[in-house]
Amino acid sequence: MKKRMTTSAGNAIADNQNSITAGEYGPVLMQDYQLIEKLAHQNRERIPERVVHAKGSGAFGELEITNDISEYTKSKVFKKGEKTRMLLRFSTVAGEAGAADAERDVRGFALKFYTKEGNWDLVGNNTPVFFIRDPQKFPDFIHTQKRHPQSNLRSNTAAWDFWSLSPESLHQVTILMSDRGIPQSYRHINGYGSHTYSLINENNERFWVKFHFKTKQGIKTLTNEEASKIVANDRESNQRDLFENIEKGNYPQWDFKIQIMTEEQISTFEFNPFDLTKVWPHGDYPLIDVGVLTLNENPKNYFNEIEQASFSPSNIVPGISFSPDKMLQARIFSYPDAHRYRVGTHYESLPVNRPIVDVNTYHTAGSMNYEEKEVTNAYYEPNSFDGAEENRDLLEPDLVINGDANRYDHNKNNDNYAQVKDLFNLMSDYQKEQLFNNIAESMDGVPSEIIDRQLGHFEKVSENYAAGVRAALKI
Repeated sequence: MKKRMTTSAGNAIADNQNSITAGEYGPVLMQDYQLIEKLAHQNRERIPERVVHAKGSGAFGELEITNDISEYTKSKVFKKGEKTRMLLRFSTVAGEAGAADAERDVRGFALKFYTKEGNWDLVGNNTPVFFIRDPQKFPDFIHTQKRHPQSNLRSNTAAWDFWSLSPESLHQVTILMSDRGIPQSYRHINGYGSHTYSLINENNERFWVKFHFKTKQGIKTLTNEEASKIVANDRESNQRDLFENIEKGNYPQWDFKIQIMTEEQISTFEFNPFDLTKVWPHGDYPLIDVGVLTLNENPKNYFNEIEQASFSPSNIVPGISFSPDKMLQARIFSYPDAHRYRVGTHYESLPVNRPIVDVNTYHTAGSMNYEEKEVTNAYYEPNSFDGAEENRDLLEPDLVINGDANRYDHNKNNDNYAQVKDLFNLMSDYQKEQLFNNIAESMDGVPSEIIDRQLGHFEKVSENYAAGVRAALKI
């Protein structure tokens, strides 16, 4: 008889796969205490490095807006001609702080823009999708990428067991196992906001948006064999490449582009447009040019400016906002919670995190509270002593929500295979051969029943996909 799954308080868990949302498309409800417990517990599982994205490199630069997108947003950071100082931190996802750079992994692409309206953070990856679409599964997924609690070794079995039991992961898995799974350098990757966000214009109209950063250096990748030779000689290959190129004045650049969808288009879209495991077809929602991002300044102190840099999608400015994307909703809570634990309660007072505008909050006490503020009777709100006040002119348009609060099965009536098939069909024969061999290598030691389960998913994408992996596995 299987053990009963419970919360840490012993409460039985009815559903560990789906978050409680208002309607099928969300947003997530705060009453989902199980989700909050899982995310908060995960943030406290490692001391003191980041739970994920621990190994990273970073540099400062500038975002220049070259095109007018004022019809979509009132944000000053997007005003044509605007130049905004920013920080970009690259990272691997699964490895610890001492991991090698040239490993097969997703790459983090975290941006902090020091705008005239406060900090705007865009915390994405070098892939437009992710392994899961419901945050209830995120701590479990990350456990599969970390070390086995007894052997303290990474486990291929854990990774493929989770992926084979989570068919929504197949799109990201296919990208990870493709030639793009090991970038040659951070300069040669694209960056994506990945989630759907929203833009709000002067008329208080909302548009849904996807953010894209296309490398002007071109995509360049490594095979497993090439990466192994690099790791044997240099575990900091990407850090070295980024630092040395900026020092030489070879400043890397990315073209900043967006995709736009109207609120009317949402209602007729063929699938959930807030699904993090899917992309918006470029043919229907073409890329719109916005500007250019340039990295031109190395940090002066890595620990102060990169290790203590704290990014969160909760940091937005007027004209930019959220969406009902369930993963984004959870990250809005999880990221600042992790920073308060890892760096300290007042982590945003550190120079690298501090905005260039005045900060007026009613937060008191707590760790890292080093500022000596003026004596005031306005230490609470509302107050009668000329304290900082809210600005209701910045309220966003209403977000229409439909449906009952429930734990909706995110795999029910959801196609996990069509976009993977489109991606697979775009690959050259050489890329497909790499894909098959990379998957076979990563399945070393995985039990046959798990491999068979995963082959079933490949079969639903394409008979050639499954056959190629079988051949590479010699089964």
